[in-house]
Amino acid sequence: MGIKGLQGFVARVCPDACRTVDLRETAEKHRIDHPDFPPVIVVDAMSCVRYWYTPESWVCGGQWREYLANLEDFIKAFTAAGIQLVFYFDGVVEEKKRDEWIKRRLQNNKEIARIFQFIKTHRKQPGRGMFVVPSALPTFTRFALKSLGQKTVCTLQEADFEVAAYGLQRNCIGILGQDSDYLIYNTCPYFSIEKLCLDRLVTVMYSREDLCRALGLGLTHLPLFACLLGNDVVPESLLEGFWHKCLVTSPHKNSSYNRRTNILLAVANYISKVPCSYSGLKHLEEMLPLGSDKTLLYRGVESYLLPGQQSPWIPPNVRNCQTFSLQQQTALCQDKEIFQLAKEQHIRSENYTIFNILSNGEIECSNSLEDECDTEIPGQALIYRPARQHIYSVLLESGKGGAYPLVKEWFVYFGNPLQQPELIQPVQPFIPGGTPNLKTLWFAKGPDVEKQRYSTFLACFHLQDGMEELQALEAPVAAFCCLLAYLMMQVSSLSLEDLNAFVAVILCLKGKSAAQLASLQLAQVDSRAVHLGAVFVRGLTTLLMANSACGFPFRMDDLMPWEMFDGKLFQKKYQQSHRSCSLEELLEGNESLYTPFQNLKSFICKACMEKRTIQSRPRGNGFITGTQQREFNPRFQQTHRRYFVPPYHNQMRGFLWRNPQPQGKKH
Repeated sequence: MGIKGLQGFVARVCPDACRTVDLRETAEKHRIDHPDFPPVIVVDAMSCVRYWYTPESWVCGGQWREYLANLEDFIKAFTAAGIQLVFYFDGVVEEKKRDEWIKRRLQNNKEIARIFQFIKTHRKQPGRGMFVVPSALPTFTRFALKSLGQKTVCTLQEADFEVAAYGLQRNCIGILGQDSDYLIYNTCPYFSIEKLCLDRLVTVMYSREDLCRALGLGLTHLPLFACLLGNDVVPESLLEGFWHKCLVTSPHKNSSYNRRTNILLAVANYISKVPCSYSGLKHLEEMLPLGSDKTLLYRGVESYLLPGQQSPWIPPNVRNCQTFSLQQQTALCQDKEIFQLAKEQHIRSENYTIFNILSNGEIECSNSLEDECDTEIPGQALIYRPARQHIYSVLLESGKGGAYPLVKEWFVYFGNPLQQPELIQPVQPFIPGGTPNLKTLWFAKGPDVEKQRYSTFLACFHLQDGMEELQALEAPVAAFCCLLAYLMMQVSSLSLEDLNAFVAVILCLKGKSAAQLASLQLAQVDSRAVHLGAVFVRGLTTLLMANSACGFPFRMDDLMPWEMFDGKLFQKKYQQSHRSCSLEELLEGNESLYTPFQNLKSFICKACMEKRTIQSRPRGNGFITGTQQREFNPRFQQTHRRYFVPPYHNQMRGFLWRNPQPQGKKH
């Protein structure tokens, strides 16, 4: 997660370390020097997503078709210059970084609360200064890049380490990202995504060598320098006394610099005088209040050493090479074949969260744009928990004579202080004859198994009786119906107007280009619709998880938000629906959509019938403006009851059919 203040320090104090580079020229030089190896840039995707997301609207749930078009343009610019890109995504939150992850999530909660207060006050989106990425953006970026033919890697440990290692081992022309840790690793050059001018392929390269010259250090000092400034291994709280000692003895104090800049210069000056040896490191360790963990500094330095590298601060005979530490025998899943396939699919970004569950039974979900003051809509983490409990049961094959292993969840929602993971019990879905064996779902072939995969997927969302009707639909529409029916069942405050808005979106989205959606203007923004948009998009990630667990009854591409959702379009349909507009206005005058609209609504209402009747509750232009804090309601944490959806026999036809009907055939 970088070294606090280092990036800004380099820009202000070491301008020589910030070199403007033309990536086309860099690639051409590489081709001349290495004619058999095409130029490759390894991309730290997690630090790039906020720069890739340039659509004007960001609060409404995501402008997914616009974003997909942006990614396509990004790739084309590099392809035209003959540069290959390899994208890396964080696949885990390492235990040593959990405290920092929690701290950031709690801070994000405050930022999101301010965003909702702004929307309620001004009925519009805040300026870019309050920007947060749309919910689940990194997850769907992975699948977007794969769909665009790019090599996409999901890591088994912290992404910055794997990115730096790949860049070094594959002789890449550089790393593209925005993380000051890339100034510390001794790897290929570090290029800035923030400074990238895409049309000219010009950016800033941050030079480690020039940074070292400015600090009076060698490259081998940089890992120790990073640790003594505070990083993910060595907390800043242990270093205040050491910084004070460095500041007192530093000849570089400058009143025009802020305290952090003076600390960086003072620490560099101090360690430049320490013998570059293991005994020098031990001397520094003795100066720090490390408590019972005397190896903290040693481990911090070691964390920056890439495969094959050594450090004078660490004797070769005591070095522990950083590798993926999880062993098969410690995993929840003891079947080697299943474990190996899950791992391979994880690395290739083909599944979603499955390997994390099978390996160490732990899963996390970051912040969503949810309004903590809206007492009628529970947190998305709680809405989708019953579905996840079924997915855990499918994956861990519990209840077959053995005890259920609990799954540790770190999910952000109002009322969860994130002091420890919640221990979640897997719950078997209702499937006549029981849940199929995981080996059957993942490895067996044939139409019977395909049917089992689909029915198991539906059972995770309490929709197993709707299989025949759903299979008749185009795959993205069927997935949309699964999610929306589940959502309407779980959240009793959702109304007929909300249902109409969601159904209108998927019907009206068909055929709309990214440019058409970009040109859509909103007179105002409704905070409740913002909240519902985020809840819906998070639901799509639950579909991804279920699809991965059940052996892919759907193509992952059919579960993507750009197939079924657009934030601004949903805002428009939500506001129209709650104003009780005509069906003609809601469906943009397209009469061919009337029958599919009624059929999809009818299916969802019947699917919910056992649990609730969806009632009309128009809100008009009565935007929510209240700021009263909701009280945490533990009712939403209770394990769901099983509900059996009655069979639904009304066939849904029209352009939504998976296979278009021959002309003239009577329906």
